[in-house]
Amino acid sequence: MHRHLADAALAVVVGALVMTAAAFDADTTAVDYALIAVSSAALARYRTAPRAVLAVATASSGAYVLHAHPGPVSALPVFAAVHTAARVGHRGYAAAASGVFLAAYATTGPTTEDVVERSALLAGWFLAAVITGMADRNWQAYLRQTEQRALEAERTREEAALRRAGEERLRIARELHDSLTHSISIVKLQAGVAVHLARKRGEEIPPALLAIQDASGEAMRELRATLDILRTDEPTGTPALLVERACAAGLAVELTVTGDERPLAATLDRAVYRIVQEALTNAARHAGPAKVGVQLIYGEDDLTIRVEDDGTADPDRPPAPGVGLTGMRERVTAFGGTLHAAPRAEGGFEVRARLPLGEAG
Repeated sequence: MHRHLADAALAVVVGALVMTAAAFDADTTAVDYALIAVSSAALARYRTAPRAVLAVATASSGAYVLHAHPGPVSALPVFAAVHTAARVGHRGYAAAASGVFLAAYATTGPTTEDVVERSALLAGWFLAAVITGMADRNWQAYLRQTEQRALEAERTREEAALRRAGEERLRIARELHDSLTHSISIVKLQAGVAVHLARKRGEEIPPALLAIQDASGEAMRELRATLDILRTDEPTGTPALLVERACAAGLAVELTVTGDERPLAATLDRAVYRIVQEALTNAARHAGPAKVGVQLIYGEDDLTIRVEDDGTADPDRPPAPGVGLTGMRERVTAFGGTLHAAPRAEGGFEVRARLPLGEAG
């Protein structure tokens, strides 16, 4: 819109200058004003049709100078058209139009000396128009190349940062596997042996021993899940696949998608996947035999994720935020979104995350 206004303003200014100069000539007729108006108005389309503008401006202005014999100001529309044509690479057309107009103008001088002076002056103008147009074209090409190199450098830096982050995740995963996995396995094995021996001797199994056995098994499962996340940066599926897996594991889950579903940027898509994954994991662990509803609500500018269950969560006893909820909140905050994770008033638990779609792709 601003470009169209600027183009129209150029046409108006050039036309006003030429018509003002023509007004001081008593011999100017309505036909002359019409030719000035046509040659100037054509400049409003110089971005979309530079060759057509060049032809119209040259023909109209040439006819005007042949009919009225005006001063050098009459060359302004052709001068602007020559500059814009050279700017987009039509140097030959610009030079030809300059020659045509100069030939027409050369016939307007009352004396040979006057013709030479005026033609030389206009020739210098047109040469400057061609040169400045070519210089502007080269400058624009240089700016595009510079911007492309900057984007390429930024992309290279991002790829290097992602590669270093991936290497660091793998290092952490190896360290956790080599240290914690072995220790937790020993605890679980010894607790299992102790429970087995107690049952074999017919003794009552201490509740603390059973708690150790259960906690070690749960810790091993969580550690393996954490290692899987550390070893991969991309989601292993979609929210629909997560729901399908949860149903296969015995959890009653229903997925609902509303709004205009559309592809998301990779980072945003990964965040949606992880949020749904963590919410379903928490429901499977803490909700008991509950029904879970997963909703993806696509708005015009944001995406809302709602995971609700009708489990055993009590609004009077909100759970302490663990690593899962903390990580979920960090993901949402990184995108400038909001997260609500708390027991529902009617019972059960709700996770509601709103993510802006500024990174939609």
